[in-house]
Order: sequence, then structure tokens, then C-alpha cells
Amino acid sequence: MMMEEKTPDKNDVKTGDCGCGEGKVPDREGKCVMPEVTFSAFIMSLNTSALYHLGEIQDPATGKSEVNYDLARHAIDTLVMLQEKTKGNLNHEEEEMLKNIVYDVKIRFVKAVK
Repeated sequence: MMMEEKTPDKNDVKTGDCGCGEGKVPDREGKCVMPEVTFSAFIMSLNTSALYHLGEIQDPATGKSEVNYDLARHAIDTLVMLQEKTKGNLNHEEEEMLKNIVYDVKIRFVKAVK
């Protein structure tokens, strides 16, 4: 069974309520699509996952924070691995973003487990 996506009208996009399903955004023609896959978006996704598992971001469905240090550590380890494996292959903005996110999330992890 296919789910039909709503095509947002121009007023929805202006107000930030585009009417697209969770995780989707309107494209140039106004059709609901998944956001473009970029390195930066992937890194931000891993950062969000780490913050969620550190209890710093609430579950949008329940409004509650949940802590799981093992999953937070896994997300951080993944960010560190990507930092090591992509060394010399990123543009300046990507490299700086990744460096800052890794630093920030490591500090937050250390503070959380104290």
C-alpha cells in the first residue's frame, strides 16, 4: 500500500509547516521528498543521535529524555572513525564542522557519565 504525499502550498512553506511527512521537505516544485544526502547532513544525524542517547534531546513522541551511554558512545565512535577515515578528503567547512562536533559531543559524554 503506497502512501500519498501531500504537496504543500506556498503558504505552508513560508510558515515552516510544509505539510510533508516526518523527515521530508518540499523540493523546488513543492513535492515532499527526503532531504538531500550530504556529508554534513549525515554528520548532523550522528550528532543528533549521540545527543539523544545522552539525554540532551527529548523523544518527540513522548517528550521524555532517555539515556543510553552505550548507544551514545557508539555514535561518538562512528563520528571519530569518520573523522579519521576522511582526513584530507573534506573541504574546510566539513572538516571544521566534524572537528567541532566530535569535540563537543566528547565533552558532553564525559560530563554526562561523571
